[in-house]
Amino acid sequence: MTPADGDISVEVVYALPAQQTLVALTVPRGTTAGAAITLSGLPVTYPDIDLARNKIGIFGKRATADAVLNSGDRVEIYRALTADPKEARRLRARKPK
Repeated sequence: MTPADGDISVEVVYALPAQQTLVALTVPRGTTAGAAITLSGLPVTYPDIDLARNKIGIFGKRATADAVLNSGDRVEIYRALTADPKEARRLRARKPK
């Protein structure tokens, strides 16, 4: 689909350990990150996505659902950590080499 005047192209991504899903969208200028996530259909495909719980970012930088997108932005939906990174590092350091 060719963008109409005032429309922008963005991507929304969600990654699981074994799979990454990327949805390219053409949305009206002024669209927020939260609206793009909803329009992507990813919350329907992956019911574990909960925007009240999952953090999001734009190109690796934390963002909020009300962040207005620019053309070319990539909205990333982050999963919750399964382990505390500091604790995992401590456990690795305790193991004999």
